[in-house]
Amino acid sequence: MIEVDERGVVEFTQALVRIPSTNDPARGRTERPAAELVEARMREWGWDPVVSEAAAGRPNVVAVVEGGGGDGPTLMFEGHTDVVTEGDLSTWTVDPFGGEIRDGRLWGRGSADMKSGLAATLYATRALQLAGPFPGRIKVCALADEEGLMIGAHHFVASGLADGVDGAIVAEPEAGEICAVAKGALRLRVDLTGKMAHGAMPQHGRNPVQAVGTLLVALRGLQRELQERHPAHEHLGEVYVTPTVLRAGSEEQVNVIPATASVFVDVRTIPGLEHKVVADRVAALAAAEDGIEASVSVLVDRPPVDVPVTDPVVAALAAAHRTVTGEEPVYGGVPGSTDGTVLTHWGGVPSVVYGPGGKWIAHQADEYVEVAEIVRCTKVFAEAARRFLHRDF
Repeated sequence: MIEVDERGVVEFTQALVRIPSTNDPARGRTERPAAELVEARMREWGWDPVVSEAAAGRPNVVAVVEGGGGDGPTLMFEGHTDVVTEGDLSTWTVDPFGGEIRDGRLWGRGSADMKSGLAATLYATRALQLAGPFPGRIKVCALADEEGLMIGAHHFVASGLADGVDGAIVAEPEAGEICAVAKGALRLRVDLTGKMAHGAMPQHGRNPVQAVGTLLVALRGLQRELQERHPAHEHLGEVYVTPTVLRAGSEEQVNVIPATASVFVDVRTIPGLEHKVVADRVAALAAAEDGIEASVSVLVDRPPVDVPVTDPVVAALAAAHRTVTGEEPVYGGVPGSTDGTVLTHWGGVPSVVYGPGGKWIAHQADEYVEVAEIVRCTKVFAEAARRFLHRDF
């Protein structure tokens, strides 16, 4: 088995967690310090990373490590440097940016999602490099803004950096599951326009708020319809159509019928359901109210991912998991979307998600990752890379 720097990968995870790399310019926070730490470690090892800004203060860091063992495939390891806000500090029992190790766990915001996974990809690649020549190459990527609009991944693809990549392992926390499928995310804004009028004389107006009520009921029916047509997926569960934000009127003017109202809808899809079909159905439902104009805007369109378990990157990861842990791999699904969604659908790269940390711990107070799991995943990543590049799976 490939020897990894167990102490090094844990300490590097701690160093990353101690950087509050939320996207919060008002507090002077971006991913840049975390990206700079990744870049510095890469350069310490003699790598030549390329740093490019996906947006101001939000850099991607990409290094290509040649194996020196002749021509071969290209494997991509991917992680992101941003984390979500720590939120209300009173809900934490540890310092969210302390990187404390206690009871066999490394605590802090981003410990699971996903600075331990990012660290594991770096140290796994370094371990394979030190173990001797290998065919092909590994592209190690620390990207910005996964927690937002995924501009880092989109910039990566738009820059042509996904070209020639044969497979990607995305190191999100999945509690040991191999996730070759991920739910799609479609976010819609429905704008309803009526006519403003005095509340005492509603006959002179057209009330979009009433149209909101009609639409909400219709959306519940649409969810039932889609669930019947597309039965629950083995790993991803049901299709969901969820209204999340309503905007209309003003509490300062309760006696005024507003001219406009908006409904925001978060749709979670499974393979086999086309997003355009859903958007068109929502548009048709919104337009059903007489006298109210409706328009639908697509805010986010991330199709579901469905990579066969026989794909080389999945097969190599499964073989590595079996070798390192001595256990048969468990296959699962990503309940949300990851940078892998962008890499697969816009970059044409087969992707699989696997990494240290609990599947449901992300974004919660007292986030943590088991130290032993960081080390184990680093070993799995190193072995998966070896098998993928040697086509030994």
